[in-house]
Amino acid sequence: MRHRVSLGAILGILLALGTVCSGPLFAQQTERGQGRGVQGPAAQGGEGPRASNAPPVFKVEWVRPPSQNGQVPVVQENIADPNIELKQYGPAAKELLTSGTPGSESTPFTVWSGACTGPFAITFRLKNNYVDLTGLGRIRWMVKTSGFHEVRPVVKLADGTLLVGDHTDSSVAMFNVREFALADVRWIKLDANRAVTLGVNGPANQIWVNNPDLSKVDEVGFVDLMPGSGHGVGGYIHLGTIEVYGKAVPRQTTTSSR
Repeated sequence: MRHRVSLGAILGILLALGTVCSGPLFAQQTERGQGRGVQGPAAQGGEGPRASNAPPVFKVEWVRPPSQNGQVPVVQENIADPNIELKQYGPAAKELLTSGTPGSESTPFTVWSGACTGPFAITFRLKNNYVDLTGLGRIRWMVKTSGFHEVRPVVKLADGTLLVGDHTDSSVAMFNVREFALADVRWIKLDANRAVTLGVNGPANQIWVNNPDLSKVDEVGFVDLMPGSGHGVGGYIHLGTIEVYGKAVPRQTTTSSR
Protein backbone atom coordinates (compact mmCIF):
# COMPACT_ATOMS: atom_id res chain seq x y z
CA MET A 1 0.00 0.00 0.00
CA ARG A 2 1.27 3.45 -0.88
CA HIS A 3 1.05 6.22 1.69
CA ARG A 4 0.63 9.78 0.56
CA VAL A 5 2.30 12.47 2.61
CA SER A 6 0.88 15.97 2.37
CA LEU A 7 3.07 18.98 1.59
CA GLY A 8 2.14 20.53 4.93
CA ALA A 9 3.44 17.50 6.81
CA ILE A 10 6.77 17.63 4.94
CA LEU A 11 7.21 21.31 5.75
CA GLY A 12 6.43 20.64 9.40
CA ILE A 13 9.10 17.94 9.61
CA LEU A 14 11.73 20.17 7.94
CA LEU A 15 10.93 23.06 10.27
CA ALA A 16 11.33 20.84 13.33
CA LEU A 17 14.67 19.51 12.10
CA GLY A 18 15.90 23.05 11.39
CA THR A 19 15.03 24.21 14.90
CA VAL A 20 16.85 21.29 16.52
CA CYS A 21 19.98 21.72 14.38
CA SER A 22 20.19 25.48 14.69
CA GLY A 23 20.06 25.51 18.48
CA PRO A 24 23.73 24.53 19.13
CA LEU A 25 24.92 26.78 16.27
CA PHE A 26 23.05 29.77 17.73
CA ALA A 27 24.56 29.08 21.16
CA GLN A 28 28.08 28.99 19.67
CA GLN A 29 27.50 32.28 17.83
CA THR A 30 26.18 33.88 21.03
CA GLU A 31 29.24 32.77 22.97
CA ARG A 32 31.56 34.13 20.26
CA GLY A 33 29.67 37.42 20.18
CA GLN A 34 30.00 37.76 23.93
CA GLY A 35 33.71 37.08 23.72
CA ARG A 36 34.18 39.89 21.19
CA GLY A 37 31.91 42.37 22.93
CA VAL A 38 34.73 44.37 24.50
CA GLN A 39 36.54 44.73 21.17
CA GLY A 40 33.79 46.25 19.05
CA PRO A 41 31.10 48.85 19.82
CA ALA A 42 28.71 47.20 17.35
CA ALA A 43 28.63 44.01 19.41
CA GLN A 44 27.50 46.05 22.40
CA GLY A 45 24.51 47.43 20.57
CA GLY A 46 25.68 51.03 21.10
CA GLU A 47 28.66 53.19 21.91
CA GLY A 48 31.70 51.33 23.24
CA PRO A 49 33.38 51.92 26.60
CA ARG A 50 35.20 55.18 27.24
CA ALA A 51 38.63 55.26 25.66
CA SER A 52 40.42 56.19 28.84
CA ASN A 53 40.36 56.65 32.57
CA ALA A 54 43.66 58.53 32.62
CA PRO A 55 43.86 61.34 35.19
CA PRO A 56 43.76 65.02 34.12
CA VAL A 57 47.17 66.61 33.57
CA PHE A 58 46.18 70.17 32.72
CA LYS A 59 43.23 72.27 31.65
CA VAL A 60 43.28 75.37 29.47
CA GLU A 61 40.63 77.95 30.34
CA TRP A 62 40.48 81.27 28.50
CA VAL A 63 40.15 84.49 30.49
CA ARG A 64 40.13 88.18 29.63
CA PRO A 65 42.72 90.20 31.58
CA PRO A 66 41.90 93.77 32.64
CA SER A 67 44.21 95.10 29.91
CA GLN A 68 41.97 93.72 27.14
CA ASN A 69 38.70 94.98 25.75
CA GLY A 70 36.83 93.54 22.78
CA GLN A 71 38.14 91.06 20.22
CA VAL A 72 41.96 91.14 20.32
CA PRO A 73 44.89 88.78 19.53
CA VAL A 74 45.40 85.93 21.99
CA VAL A 75 48.31 86.35 24.41
CA GLN A 76 49.76 84.50 27.38
CA GLU A 77 47.55 86.43 29.82
CA ASN A 78 44.47 84.82 28.24
CA ILE A 79 45.33 81.49 29.87
CA ALA A 80 43.97 81.20 33.41
CA ASP A 81 46.60 78.77 34.72
CA PRO A 82 49.99 80.54 35.16
CA ASN A 83 51.77 77.16 34.96
CA ILE A 84 50.72 76.74 31.30
CA GLU A 85 52.78 78.47 28.61
CA LEU A 86 51.28 79.54 25.29
CA LYS A 87 53.26 78.56 22.15
CA GLN A 88 52.49 79.74 18.59
CA TYR A 89 53.56 78.27 15.22
CA GLY A 90 53.11 79.89 11.82
CA PRO A 91 52.80 83.64 11.14
CA ALA A 92 49.00 83.46 11.32
CA ALA A 93 49.10 82.21 14.92
CA LYS A 94 49.41 85.79 16.13
CA GLU A 95 46.15 86.58 14.30
CA LEU A 96 44.10 84.21 16.47
CA LEU A 97 41.55 86.35 18.30
CA THR A 98 39.60 86.19 21.52
CA SER A 99 35.84 85.94 21.13
CA GLY A 100 32.73 85.95 23.27
CA THR A 101 31.90 87.29 26.70
CA PRO A 102 33.44 86.07 29.98
CA GLY A 103 30.83 84.32 32.11
CA SER A 104 28.30 83.98 29.28
CA GLU A 105 26.70 80.59 28.60
CA SER A 106 25.35 81.49 25.15
CA THR A 107 28.58 83.14 23.89
CA PRO A 108 31.40 81.79 26.10
CA PHE A 109 34.81 83.41 26.07
CA THR A 110 36.88 81.44 23.54
CA VAL A 111 39.45 81.80 20.75
CA TRP A 112 38.50 82.18 17.08
CA SER A 113 40.48 81.67 13.84
CA GLY A 114 38.36 83.53 11.30
CA ALA A 115 40.90 86.37 11.01
CA CYS A 116 43.90 84.04 10.52
CA THR A 117 45.28 84.56 7.00
CA GLY A 118 47.11 81.21 6.88
CA PRO A 119 47.56 77.89 8.68
CA PHE A 120 48.71 77.97 12.28
CA ALA A 121 49.17 75.86 15.40
CA ILE A 122 48.69 76.74 19.06
CA THR A 123 50.21 74.54 21.76
CA PHE A 124 50.45 74.55 25.55
CA ARG A 125 53.47 73.67 27.64
CA LEU A 126 53.56 72.85 31.33
CA LYS A 127 56.43 74.66 33.02
CA ASN A 128 57.40 71.81 35.32
CA ASN A 129 56.22 68.65 33.54
CA TYR A 130 56.17 66.73 30.29
CA VAL A 131 53.00 64.78 29.50
CA ASP A 132 52.89 61.02 28.97
CA LEU A 133 50.12 60.41 26.42
CA THR A 134 50.77 56.71 25.82
CA GLY A 135 48.17 54.07 26.61
CA LEU A 136 45.15 55.85 28.06
CA GLY A 137 46.05 59.44 27.10
CA ARG A 138 43.25 61.54 25.61
CA ILE A 139 42.12 65.07 24.83
CA ARG A 140 38.76 66.68 25.51
CA TRP A 141 37.92 70.08 24.05
CA MET A 142 34.96 72.32 23.37
CA VAL A 143 34.83 73.17 19.69
CA LYS A 144 32.78 74.88 17.02
CA THR A 145 33.61 75.05 13.32
CA SER A 146 32.35 76.60 10.10
CA GLY A 147 32.90 75.78 6.45
CA PHE A 148 35.37 72.99 5.74
CA HIS A 149 37.59 73.92 8.68
CA GLU A 150 38.75 71.12 10.98
CA VAL A 151 40.29 71.07 14.44
CA ARG A 152 43.24 68.67 14.70
CA PRO A 153 45.52 67.76 17.63
CA VAL A 154 49.18 68.82 17.68
CA VAL A 155 51.99 67.51 19.88
CA LYS A 156 55.61 68.54 20.23
CA LEU A 157 57.89 65.71 21.31
CA ALA A 158 60.79 66.02 23.71
CA ASP A 159 63.23 66.00 20.78
CA GLY A 160 61.51 69.03 19.22
CA THR A 161 59.52 67.17 16.54
CA LEU A 162 56.15 68.79 15.86
CA LEU A 163 53.35 66.42 14.79
CA VAL A 164 49.76 66.93 13.64
CA GLY A 165 47.19 64.13 14.01
CA ASP A 166 44.63 62.69 11.60
CA HIS A 167 41.80 63.04 14.14
CA THR A 168 39.45 65.84 13.08
CA ASP A 169 36.45 67.61 14.55
CA SER A 170 34.52 69.35 11.80
CA SER A 171 30.99 70.46 10.87
CA VAL A 172 30.27 71.39 14.49
CA ALA A 173 27.68 74.15 14.05
CA MET A 174 27.23 74.81 17.78
CA PHE A 175 29.72 74.54 20.65
CA ASN A 176 30.13 70.90 21.55
CA VAL A 177 32.51 68.90 23.76
CA ARG A 178 34.50 66.29 21.84
CA GLU A 179 36.83 63.68 23.32
CA PHE A 180 39.25 61.25 21.68
CA ALA A 181 42.07 58.85 22.58
CA LEU A 182 45.58 59.58 21.36
CA ALA A 183 46.23 55.86 20.83
CA ASP A 184 43.88 55.97 17.82
CA VAL A 185 45.63 58.91 16.14
CA ARG A 186 48.13 58.73 13.27
CA TRP A 187 50.66 61.52 12.93
CA ILE A 188 52.36 63.65 10.24
CA LYS A 189 55.27 66.04 10.75
CA LEU A 190 54.36 69.72 10.93
CA ASP A 191 56.63 72.56 9.81
CA ALA A 192 57.10 74.80 12.84
CA ASN A 193 57.66 77.94 10.74
CA ARG A 194 54.87 77.58 8.17
CA ALA A 195 52.43 75.22 9.98
CA VAL A 196 52.17 72.91 6.94
CA THR A 197 52.51 69.13 6.80
CA LEU A 198 55.80 67.47 5.79
CA GLY A 199 56.83 64.12 4.33
CA VAL A 200 59.40 61.78 5.84
CA ASN A 201 62.41 59.97 4.39
CA GLY A 202 61.39 56.63 2.93
CA PRO A 203 59.18 55.23 0.14
CA ALA A 204 57.53 57.59 -2.29
CA ASN A 205 54.60 59.60 -0.88
CA GLN A 206 55.38 58.48 2.67
CA ILE A 207 53.85 60.92 5.16
CA TRP A 208 53.06 58.99 8.34
CA VAL A 209 55.39 59.02 11.33
CA ASN A 210 55.24 55.47 12.62
CA ASN A 211 55.07 54.88 16.38
CA PRO A 212 56.13 58.31 17.67
CA ASP A 213 57.23 58.34 21.30
CA LEU A 214 54.39 59.99 23.22
CA SER A 215 55.81 59.10 26.62
CA LYS A 216 57.42 62.51 27.05
CA VAL A 217 55.41 65.15 25.16
CA ASP A 218 56.65 68.71 25.56
CA GLU A 219 53.59 70.55 24.21
CA VAL A 220 49.97 69.72 23.33
CA GLY A 221 47.58 71.82 21.29
CA PHE A 222 45.55 72.26 18.11
CA VAL A 223 45.97 73.32 14.50
CA ASP A 224 43.89 74.86 11.71
CA LEU A 225 45.46 74.04 8.33
CA MET A 226 43.22 76.46 6.39
CA PRO A 227 43.16 80.27 6.35
CA GLY A 228 40.08 81.85 7.86
CA SER A 229 37.51 83.65 5.73
CA GLY A 230 37.34 86.79 7.86
CA HIS A 231 34.50 88.03 10.00
CA GLY A 232 31.22 86.24 9.43
CA VAL A 233 30.35 82.55 9.19
CA GLY A 234 32.36 81.57 6.10
CA GLY A 235 35.16 79.51 7.62
CA TYR A 236 36.82 79.27 11.05
CA ILE A 237 37.37 77.20 14.17
CA HIS A 238 36.34 78.15 17.70
CA LEU A 239 37.92 76.55 20.76
CA GLY A 240 36.87 76.83 24.36
CA THR A 241 38.11 74.76 27.27
CA ILE A 242 40.86 72.22 26.45
CA GLU A 243 41.62 69.31 28.80
CA VAL A 244 44.53 66.88 28.50
CA TYR A 245 44.50 63.50 30.27
CA GLY A 246 47.56 61.32 30.79
CA LYS A 247 50.51 61.25 33.20
CA ALA A 248 52.70 64.11 34.35
CA VAL A 249 56.43 63.47 33.87
CA PRO A 250 58.70 65.87 35.79
CA ARG A 251 61.14 67.86 33.69
CA GLN A 252 64.67 67.03 34.76
CA THR A 253 66.75 70.06 35.57
CA THR A 254 70.50 69.85 35.82
CA THR A 255 72.80 72.27 37.57
CA SER A 256 76.46 72.60 36.76
CA SER A 257 78.91 72.09 39.61
CA ARG A 258 82.28 73.72 39.87
